[in-house]
Amino acid sequence: MAKSGPKRARENMPESLFRQRFCPAQIAASRFRIRALTLGLAVLSCFAPRPSHAQIRDVVCRDGDGDFHAEFPTGVKVSVGPGRNDGLAARVCEVQLTWSDQKLVVASGAAQADIDAFGVDLGVGAPVVALQVKKSKSDCCMEYDLYSLRQPPTLVRRITGGQFFSAADTDLDGRVEIWTDDAALLDGFEALRASDFDFPPPVVLRFVRGRLLDASAEFQSSFDEKIAAEKAKLTPLDLGDFKTSDGKLTDPSLYPATLFVHLKSTKAKILDIVWAYLYSGREQEAWRSLAEMWPAADAERIRDAILRARDRGIRSQLDGASTAARPGSELHVKIFDGTTYVVATPGLIPKDAKAKQQITPPRVILMERQPPATPVEMELAKTESQVEIVIDSAGKVRSVEQIGKIESVDEGLLRSTSGWKFIPAFSEGQPVASRILLGVSLRK
Repeated sequence: MAKSGPKRARENMPESLFRQRFCPAQIAASRFRIRALTLGLAVLSCFAPRPSHAQIRDVVCRDGDGDFHAEFPTGVKVSVGPGRNDGLAARVCEVQLTWSDQKLVVASGAAQADIDAFGVDLGVGAPVVALQVKKSKSDCCMEYDLYSLRQPPTLVRRITGGQFFSAADTDLDGRVEIWTDDAALLDGFEALRASDFDFPPPVVLRFVRGRLLDASAEFQSSFDEKIAAEKAKLTPLDLGDFKTSDGKLTDPSLYPATLFVHLKSTKAKILDIVWAYLYSGREQEAWRSLAEMWPAADAERIRDAILRARDRGIRSQLDGASTAARPGSELHVKIFDGTTYVVATPGLIPKDAKAKQQITPPRVILMERQPPATPVEMELAKTESQVEIVIDSAGKVRSVEQIGKIESVDEGLLRSTSGWKFIPAFSEGQPVASRILLGVSLRK
């Protein structure tokens, strides 16, 4: 099949995590849930669009809407779906693990429940299901729980304080990172609201032999993009006004109302920059930037406040920091081809042998797309698009390419793939990266 059209490769930091603002309530677009029938060379049918809720992040269940069920070869089943009240579905979500004749309810009455990864050993020594749960709508953050998929399933690790979590083999080098942020420390810091910041401090985690390590310093280029964007928003006049303030901004009566609002916005952007340097392992650059942009009389106080806040956040749950691979020693995993089948070889394989794929193909956990904004985009969405995607061993999309005869590119579809999640392909019982073809459309 001839290939043409754009290709969207994932960069170091997953696009769906890095390019979003902190406050999801400000985004008012619904999404369309896409349901998959088959993978590989066959067509993926997308049934009638069903509006989801107005949130940035795509999750399996929100306010009792959405469900997913899967069983691991060990016999442990995972179910995410609406909670029940006197036998009736309620506007809450529940997560259950079942095996043999036993059941463990690991979350109930939750505002959101999601499966981030399934059947993957994230570095804890056993295949796990990675669940993220938001207990109430008012909570800023998710609780990220890893449960082993051996019988009986047990809680291996819990991480708290992040707005969202996403496990991915970012560089396709066989090492899975968990992308999150330190959102819990923002609300109330320096009398600012969480929504005053453009983004919470990003954090990249990795398990190594069961130890949870900070791998953020290995992905500095991703942080640099955000630092550059924040610096571009600040003018010399902004910085000049802020440097003549007291830095604390605790007394609004000291400033005209419009200036006070402007100073708070500038302060939040400076903190965004300083935290991005600090969390990516560049402490000297962080303090140099702080000295350049912050009122000198307040610099020591705010530096101590930043360090105390960081030490109370996700950092307090870590076991150490990871060591970057030596230059030249980087590995690249094999990407298994899920678009081809192993066929019978005359004279070597019995005639009645059935063709089979190299791998157990991926299974969809969640596929949603942004709703078309114009009639033209709606017609594009209804037209079947064929895409080739690479799914890593954690079930995340690393690249997507629209293929075949392309009259118009469905940009909305390509953008949406950054939030798609799969149970990864398996080869000889191990999760692997794979390349598959999908036929995608909206059909009423």
